[in-house]
Amino acid sequence: MIISCLMLGLQAQAQSSMTDDQVMRFILKEREAGTTQTQIVTKLVQRGVDIEQIRRVKKKAERLQKQEGLGAISNETATGSNNRLRQNNAEKRGTKSDERSERSVLRQQTDEGLYNSQYRTSEIRRRDERTSLWRDDEYVQQMEDELNTFLPDTAALLEHLLAEREQLRYKRKVFGRDMFSKENLTFEPAMNIATPQSYRLGPGDVVYIEVYGASQKTIEGTISPDGEVTIEDFGPISLAGLTVEQANARLRSTLGARYQSSSVKLTVGQTRSILVNIYGEVEAPGTYTLSAFSTVFNALYMAGGVNDIGTLRNIKVYRNSQLIANVDAYDFIMNGNLRSNVRLADNDVIVVGSYDCLVNITGKVKRPMYYEMKKNESLQTLLRYAGGFTGDAYTKQLRVVRKTGREYSVHNVEEFDWSTFRVNDEDSVSVDSVLNRFSNMAEIRGAVFRPGMYQVGGNISSVKGLIENAEGLREEAFTAHAVMHRMKADRTLEVVQVDVDGIMNGTIGDIPLQPNDVLFIPTKADLMQQQTLTIDGEVHFPGIYQYAANETLEDLILQAGGLKDNASTVKVDVSRRITNPKALTTDSLTAFTYSFALKDGFVIDGEPGFTLQPFDQVYVRKSPGSYEQQNITVEGEVMFSGTYTLPKKDARLSDIIRSAGGVNDRAYTHGARLERRYNEIERMAAEEARNKAREEMEALQIELATSTNNANLANLKTTQQQRKYEVGETYPVAIELDKALAQPGCDEDIILREGDRLIVPQYNATVKINGEVMYPNSVSFRKGKSVGYYIDQAGGFTNKAKKSRTYIKYMNGHIAKVGRDAKPEPGCEIVVPQKSLTKMTVAEKLAIGTGIISIGTLIATLANILK
Repeated sequence: MIISCLMLGLQAQAQSSMTDDQVMRFILKEREAGTTQTQIVTKLVQRGVDIEQIRRVKKKAERLQKQEGLGAISNETATGSNNRLRQNNAEKRGTKSDERSERSVLRQQTDEGLYNSQYRTSEIRRRDERTSLWRDDEYVQQMEDELNTFLPDTAALLEHLLAEREQLRYKRKVFGRDMFSKENLTFEPAMNIATPQSYRLGPGDVVYIEVYGASQKTIEGTISPDGEVTIEDFGPISLAGLTVEQANARLRSTLGARYQSSSVKLTVGQTRSILVNIYGEVEAPGTYTLSAFSTVFNALYMAGGVNDIGTLRNIKVYRNSQLIANVDAYDFIMNGNLRSNVRLADNDVIVVGSYDCLVNITGKVKRPMYYEMKKNESLQTLLRYAGGFTGDAYTKQLRVVRKTGREYSVHNVEEFDWSTFRVNDEDSVSVDSVLNRFSNMAEIRGAVFRPGMYQVGGNISSVKGLIENAEGLREEAFTAHAVMHRMKADRTLEVVQVDVDGIMNGTIGDIPLQPNDVLFIPTKADLMQQQTLTIDGEVHFPGIYQYAANETLEDLILQAGGLKDNASTVKVDVSRRITNPKALTTDSLTAFTYSFALKDGFVIDGEPGFTLQPFDQVYVRKSPGSYEQQNITVEGEVMFSGTYTLPKKDARLSDIIRSAGGVNDRAYTHGARLERRYNEIERMAAEEARNKAREEMEALQIELATSTNNANLANLKTTQQQRKYEVGETYPVAIELDKALAQPGCDEDIILREGDRLIVPQYNATVKINGEVMYPNSVSFRKGKSVGYYIDQAGGFTNKAKKSRTYIKYMNGHIAKVGRDAKPEPGCEIVVPQKSLTKMTVAEKLAIGTGIISIGTLIATLANILK
């Protein structure tokens, strides 16, 4: 069963994204629920967890419980190699990345869903390579063994660690605290540089002793744990603890007698590794194996940097129980100073204490965040750390909120006191923004060449100076009266009237400007309504045109594109509004109207010297003797079918048949029909009727869908709604062409109009039976047979038939109810409607709805016929 479960889980392996934290939580939850190890293993495999991840989680749990460092790696020295380049033999993040990321993941991840996609991809790749193992019971047993070896109290420890991690999302951002957790800033020492003469040799260092001159020899050796290097044919020489310079002096004095005519020089090859102890407030305190060239920063990087309460400003380095350095990381961050980043020696101790004070600065600074400050540092230093003010900062004062141990206090620190005001722990410093107002601005708007804001002062101290700096007045400026808004002391506005013309020509005194004055100089057009002319009727471009002085009627007609061909030249009307601003009573006269006759676009009859005035309206009438062709279509059994132009306004059916050469011998004139195109009024009436019918049917569908709770009804409703209930282009008109031809001009010989379509069919010797009959079909016409005969031919009525409402639709468009001397004719259709039922089926109600729409259209059609 386990194997089958694992096989099912294989399909999901490539998409697993369980983090180590999620695996921890899952194991804890399943253990609390009493799930067996075998079941836990099965569930983990189904979620994409493999044995490597189980081992990694186990190591993390054990290491976190013991509070151990990340361990040391073996010190291997490649002696005997001809390559003298040094290798960094310290612990590396690359080789221990899994272990270090396991510890730092609890600190850095703020969301369980976040997971490194590159790491997840590599995990999936490794799982895919091991899919064959998942089919082996031995592999399952190995996973169970790993789970069984968890320490008994691991669960409680993991619960505590994971709970702490939930609080990290609220951790405040402190400047510089992440400098030792960035992957691209490792502070690794440069290994292949000239060995400093002050470098002290120790066990594990590889040394090369070069003898050159009369003798040529290279001696390679590694300083032993006893501090000696053995020289062939000579013996051991003690070098440990000596600087490179001191070691060279000792070798020359020791080997000088043997190589009297030669020189002896010592160089250092691969350096030893050293052990450095890191304690205090770091993420992973412990003992670390580092390169002999490593510095304090490199060691702090290996320890994951400082934790939430660790200091960056006072990191102490001890050697042989003596304090040798106080490291301030801010000195490096702000100044690039590496003086305090001392080179470490074997068994050095780095102690990271807690911070003195954290100060938060917010508002208009370039880098608002928390900063670790020393107690003797001032606000001036804090501002420097924060990058200084932004451009919109209020720079005269800082606000400091301080916790006094009992309550809050606030301090407003002026700019001259920033260098002397000392910060305290948990101080909160805020920098306000500048006020949204101007101290020396005056604005000019309106009819000047360069409107805008100007500086008050110097040559811009009065209204005249402001206008002159705005490049002067525009030609259309109204200079008799301008308006200046001035802000009073309580910041309310007052209006100052300005005689611009008098100020500019010196006839009245200039007005001094004050800050925030706004001067508005109107244009003459601003003071009056926009003056227009309107032309309508038979011109090419009717519309509204800008008024211009001295414009004539001919000018406006030319602007409108000239007269159309159907324009009347004997009656062009101009209406003019009546304006009397001094009137005290009303007048019955509301407008003046002038009529003109034109010839070749020029006035030949009317008021002489007539010019248009603002707001005149011109009407070019349509000539009563101008007509456009009105066409109809004749189709079917006529001699010459096609399109014909109505020769006169009252052209009738007989006239058009005569124009078409008459009917041929196949024509069935009694069945001829006429289709008429809707005009605007008819279309509006038809659409209104149909929309009303559509709304009634939609309401019926919603009622059915709601009451029956039937999804199919709801779907049917949606389908019906998606249909377009549009009125067609034409509607039928009932005619009797045979009577019209027999007696031209009679009532049956109706008058035609543009767009009519006359169809003269052939004889149709069938009768169609439709509606509520047993078998709707078409049968041959039998002269003299009644409606009942044809109903019987369709199998008789159904039990839903409304027999008394049966009607006949004739080919010519007429409709007759059965029982009122209505007799079947060739080509007709007998329709049996459905009777109303108390309980109607869905299909019946929808049929009624559809019928309502058809009836609505029919009503509109009949209304037009009756006109």
